[in-house]
Amino acid sequence: MGFADAPLIVPLADAAKAAAEPLPALDDPAFGAAFDRFASARVVLLGEASHGTSEFYRARAAITRHLVERHGFTIVAVEADWPDAAAVDRHVRQRPHQKMSSIPFSRFPTWMWRNTDVEAFVGFLRVHNSTKPEAEKVGFYGLDLYNMTASMAAVLAYLDGVDPEAAAAAREHYACLSPWSGQPAAYGQASLTEGYALCEVPVTRILVDLLKKERQYAEADTGQFFDAAQNARLVADAERYYRAMYFGAHLSWNERDRHMFETLQNILAEAGAASKAIVWAHNSHIGDARFTDMGWERGELNIGQLCREAYGQDAVLIGFGTHAGTVAAASDWDGPMEIKAVRQSRPDSYEALCHAVGMERFLLDLRAGEHNDLRRMLAQARLERYIGVIYRPETERWSHYSLATLPEQYDAFAWFDETHAVKPLPTTVTTSESETYPSGL
Repeated sequence: MGFADAPLIVPLADAAKAAAEPLPALDDPAFGAAFDRFASARVVLLGEASHGTSEFYRARAAITRHLVERHGFTIVAVEADWPDAAAVDRHVRQRPHQKMSSIPFSRFPTWMWRNTDVEAFVGFLRVHNSTKPEAEKVGFYGLDLYNMTASMAAVLAYLDGVDPEAAAAAREHYACLSPWSGQPAAYGQASLTEGYALCEVPVTRILVDLLKKERQYAEADTGQFFDAAQNARLVADAERYYRAMYFGAHLSWNERDRHMFETLQNILAEAGAASKAIVWAHNSHIGDARFTDMGWERGELNIGQLCREAYGQDAVLIGFGTHAGTVAAASDWDGPMEIKAVRQSRPDSYEALCHAVGMERFLLDLRAGEHNDLRRMLAQARLERYIGVIYRPETERWSHYSLATLPEQYDAFAWFDETHAVKPLPTTVTTSESETYPSGL
């Protein structure tokens, strides 16, 4: 594996132009139809090169809408916390409102899911579901594990309704984590100084006890057992995640992505053997880590790799990229959102290659057997840009570029030459019981 550190060569740029398929405007129904070729997969993973780019959200929404309406996909699973996404799920499936311990998506970075593009997509899901029987309604699920406090509250609220005695025991077990409820990352540090795995046994006990009583609880609840069990799993996995943070970054990354993958598997299993899912997550999560320096150098895996290993060709990985424009991001963790200019891509990057194609939007089908000449020419690793919720243009080469082999990392790559920042929504909510997204959450 070599590194393409030279500027683009003419034959490579010509091969990319020959393979690039122009995409129509995002609001054109033909945009979603361009992705029909992937509709036979059980899991379609849609990426993004940043968490704050409108075109990426709108493209994923257009593709998802098409796959939902034409190809029977009924699961949308996103890089968001389970209890927060559950509030959206209740809204889009018009299920009863449930009081939550915190405002959904009110934690940093609020703009990631509280923006006008997500609001429009959620509105589509609610309207779509309004005409469908319960079994055909599209669910909206969170795969991530950060909102441990809300998940603990959801487990306790569930047990209060079906088994008050178990709820009392669970409160005692979860009390182990209460000193760190405001700053769960500090739990890992405490585990180092006060004894390894301080709370592993208590939080795991809650999950085990809950699963043992599934049949009993199913007779008493109103179809909420799966949600409660996933919240209990989240707490158990989050305990390991925060503990792993102090034993190596790759360990905590792997704990997080395993949790997201296992959550996806649980959702699919709950929905049945014929269920089909669409995943929205960052390129760093949905591109196969085995073909990036995440895997080569840092020993990291991700949900894209795990899906390929589990589902083979029934998993399709689609990355997204851009050359320049604006992005919503912060300069530091927990910092304020800013609208930042995205620097033009480096000449030794995949982004520069895509920019050289000279199209506003296009799709590269990178699957084996499609455009083999281009695949062979792209086999040499190049730089690829990743912008998360933090963007530091002044150190962009070291902060936001990594090596990858694009045709192995993704099955397809969607390109938007110039992109724009998402428009955030207010994070305050009303006190009414209205189920109007997002103010009623």
